[in-house]
Amino acid sequence: MKNFKNTIETEDELRALIGTPSELVQNKVITHLDHNCVDFISKSPFLVISTSDARGYGDVSPRGDQPGFVQVLNENQLVIPERPGNKRADTLRNILENPRVGLLFFIPGLGETLRVNGRATLVTDEDVLAQMAVKGKNPWLGISVEVEECFIHCAKAFKRSGLWDVDTWAEKTSLPSAAKIIFEHAKLPNTTEESIKTSLEESYARRLY
Repeated sequence: MKNFKNTIETEDELRALIGTPSELVQNKVITHLDHNCVDFISKSPFLVISTSDARGYGDVSPRGDQPGFVQVLNENQLVIPERPGNKRADTLRNILENPRVGLLFFIPGLGETLRVNGRATLVTDEDVLAQMAVKGKNPWLGISVEVEECFIHCAKAFKRSGLWDVDTWAEKTSLPSAAKIIFEHAKLPNTTEESIKTSLEESYARRLY
């Protein structure tokens, strides 16, 4: 591990370098989901959720479906459907140990994102899950989030990265192969890159819901 010569150890040192947020930035945070936030969430097909366990080890995981897949119950509470996955359950296990979560909602083509922070609970109420059913299948459970903070995050990261600009995208043939990476990382006997690719494709085709 590289030993850095110069590190920042205090907030005073940090502020001396980057300055302080403007009055507008300091006052843009609200503690509930107003009509603007509800509208944003209704148009979002994708989010990432950050969690950490009791020891503070962090994790970030994606969730996605058709726009509006996250159910807003009221101005203080929303529910994210938990659909079939690989059963590692990193997010879910972390929530059981530490309910604090952070959400980042995306809308394709829009640079600004919506950040929501709060406390999560795993719920299995049938009436709630039924409202998030797809193709007649309820989610396994729901991640209910009690909202404590929400605010819009600026578009600078998207503008710098050109994320939504198709002209900046690499050719598909040059992209990393998930099957190859899993094969080389897992090193399981009786598997091949091709068998893993087939398994992934079968899972995507048959077990999204």
